Amino acid sequence: MLGLFKNSLDNKQKIIIFYMDSNNQVTERYVRVLEIKENSILAYCYYRKKVRTFNMENILSAGKVRKKVGA
Repeated sequence: MLGLFKNSLDNKQKIIIFYMDSNNQVTERYVRVLEIKENSILAYCYYRKKVRTFNMENILSAGKVRKKVGA
């Protein structure tokens, strides 16, 4: 996952993360990583339209955003 975060940071690319929030709910977030810290990432969250901190231990999975085909 760290490589994906570094790629998002270096190339200003949007990624998707599945995140366990403070209410133990799994949420799907589209983010762009702004800073990688020891135990968290600072990222722009497209859902909240704000810069947010995501704890590494609460990120369940992450992946590249696939481009839509057609349209």
